[in-house]
Amino acid sequence: METYKKRGSGRRNKIYFNKGRQVDSQSLIEATNLLKDYFPLQKDMLIEYLHLFNDKYMGLYPKHLTALADLLKISMSEVYEVASFYAHFNILQNDEEEASPVTIKICDSVTCSMYNAETLYKKTKSEFKKFRVEKAPCMGRCNYAPVVEVNHNHLLNTNLDKIKEAVHTKNFSYKNEKYIDMDSYLKNGGYDLYKKIKSNNVTFDEMIKVFSEAGLRGLGGAGFPAFKKWQFVRSYKGPRLMCINADEGEPGTFKDRLYLNMDPHRFLEGTLIAAELVEAETCYLYIRDEYYGLIKLIENEIHKLERINIVPKNFFKIRRGAGAYICGEESALIESIEGKRGLPRNRPPYVAEVGLFGRPTLVHNVETVYWIREIYEKGGAWFSSHGRNGRKGLRSFSVSGFVKNPGIKLTDAGISVNELINEHCGGMLDGHKFKGYLPGGASGGILPASLGNVPLDFDTLQEYNCFIGSAAVVILSDKVDMKEIGLNLMKFFEDESCGQCTPCRNGTSMAVKLMSEKSWNVELLNDLSKTMNKASICGLGQAAPNPLQSIIKHFKKDVV
Repeated sequence: METYKKRGSGRRNKIYFNKGRQVDSQSLIEATNLLKDYFPLQKDMLIEYLHLFNDKYMGLYPKHLTALADLLKISMSEVYEVASFYAHFNILQNDEEEASPVTIKICDSVTCSMYNAETLYKKTKSEFKKFRVEKAPCMGRCNYAPVVEVNHNHLLNTNLDKIKEAVHTKNFSYKNEKYIDMDSYLKNGGYDLYKKIKSNNVTFDEMIKVFSEAGLRGLGGAGFPAFKKWQFVRSYKGPRLMCINADEGEPGTFKDRLYLNMDPHRFLEGTLIAAELVEAETCYLYIRDEYYGLIKLIENEIHKLERINIVPKNFFKIRRGAGAYICGEESALIESIEGKRGLPRNRPPYVAEVGLFGRPTLVHNVETVYWIREIYEKGGAWFSSHGRNGRKGLRSFSVSGFVKNPGIKLTDAGISVNELINEHCGGMLDGHKFKGYLPGGASGGILPASLGNVPLDFDTLQEYNCFIGSAAVVILSDKVDMKEIGLNLMKFFEDESCGQCTPCRNGTSMAVKLMSEKSWNVELLNDLSKTMNKASICGLGQAAPNPLQSIIKHFKKDVV
C-alpha cells in the first residue's frame, strides 16, 4: 500500500519509499555515522561515499549499499550500477561474507608484464590464500617495474619477499616523496602571478599573447592549444566550471604523479590562473585512486591556502577516481564527477559548451597547468625556443622498459627515441637489443627500431598510424614476445571498455580470443580493427586496435 502526502494523491506527490531490499536499522545507523560530516548528502558525491564504505569495511556490503540508497533517496540499482562500474570497489556477495583485511594488487600492464609480473602474481596467489590477491592495471610507477600495491602501500621493483615483509609488518600506508610545501613556494614568488591576474594587473589578452607565442598544447594527450581552450570556454555564457584530469591511467604514464608530488603549489597556482582566465567559479580535481597519498597531500596544501585567504574555501573540490581508465576521456571524467558511471558522451556538444552539470567547463591535464607560471615568467619565446627536428617546446617523457635509467625525461619536443635512449636513459639494459617502442602508451601504437629516428611530438606520428598521446614511451627489446605484448594490451582494453558501444565491447573481446590463438588470423583481425576504429563512440575503442595493427605491419613474422 502506498502512502501519500496530504496535499494530494498523485504519484508525483507520494512520500519516498525504497522498493525492493529494505534497509535495516543497524545498517542505517552505521551509514549515518560514517557520513555524518557530509550531510546534507548530495547525489553527485555517490562515488565519494562508496569510497568511505569501501575503506572502512574493506568492501561494500549489500546492507550498506541499501542504507546509502535510502539516505540518498535513490534506487538500490542506481547505487549498484555505479559501484560495479569501478574496479576499486570490492562488492561483497552477502552481508555474512568476511572481507579480506589485506588486498594485494599486482600490476600486469605492459612494462610490469615484461618484468615477470605474471610469475609474481602466481607466487603471491599461492602464498596468501586467505587474502585478496588480484591483477591490476598500470599504477603509474612503470619506472619501478614490477609494482605491487598492498592496501595503499606501493612496493617498487618488488618480489615475493618484499610483499611478505609488507604484509607481516602491516606496512600498508601510502608514502609520499619530499615536496616543495606552501611556505617554500611563497618565498620564491609563488602565487604572485595569480594575484596579478585576479586584480587585473595582468589581463586575459596579455596571457593569450604569451601562450599563443609559447604554443603550449594540452599535455594529457589531445594536444589542443591551451590558449584556444581558454578562449572557447570563455566565449560561452557562465557560470563556468573547471576540471583537472589527474586520472593518469594510460599504461606507461607517470609524469603527472611526479609533478603533483614534487611541486604541488606550482600545479595549484597554474590551476587557479586558468580558472581565473575563464572565470570558473569552482574547480574539481579528479585524482586517480592509485595516488591515494597524493590526494591527502593536495588536500592539506589546499587547506593551507584557504587559511591565508589565497583561495576561497570550497573553491577546490577533490574527487577520487575509482579505477576506470575510460575516465581519462574528458566527458567520461565529467560523468564520474557527477557521481555516475564513466560513460563517454556523444559529441557535439563539447564539454567547453555543455560540461559538468551542464555548464561550460574547462578541462586541463596536470602538466598543462603546471607550466603556466614558468612560461609567463620566462616568456612564450623561451618555451618555443626549445625543440629539435623542427618541433617547438618541451615535453615530459615517461620512459620505461628495458633501459638502464627509466623515469621522467624533460627534454625537447621532437626528440627521437634513439636520442632519448642514448642521451637520457643511459642506453639499453645489458644483454638487451632495441627492438621497438610504444611512443604513446598502450593506445599510441608500436614502432620498430628501424623507425627510431622519427621525431616524437604531436602531429609527427600520424603517417605511421601512431600518436604520442601523453608521451609514455615503453622500450621493447629482442627478449620480448610481440604476440604477448599485443595480447597484454588488448586484454587491457577489453577490461577497461565501458561497455557502452558494441564495436568496442564486443570488438576487444573478440580480438583477445583471436590473438590468443597460436597463429593470428591477420585478415580477420584487420577487418575487426577497421570496424572498431570507425564505429566506436570514443577514443578507447577507436585506438584499441592501434597496437594490434602496428604488430601486424611491423612485426608480422612474430605472429603468423
